[in-house]
Amino acid sequence: MVETRIAPRFRVAKPAKIDHGGDKIKCMIRDISATGAALEIFDIVRVPDSFTLIVPEDGLKLPCHVVWRKEYRIGVAFD
Repeated sequence: MVETRIAPRFRVAKPAKIDHGGDKIKCMIRDISATGAALEIFDIVRVPDSFTLIVPEDGLKLPCHVVWRKEYRIGVAFD
């Protein structure tokens, strides 16, 4: 299989939060790159199309938008 992504992805297991209008939803970052990430989340219905991803461990607040959704995962691109 040929890799066609712009940036290499790194597998991780980092806790994070989806912040939208003060509502924070817990999630887990499963892979991340310079351009986006795959998030594991069990309350996917509450996730808006764009939000801020907060990664407390790294002190990051990353604006992003959803590019794909599956049963318990979403893919986001960083804005």
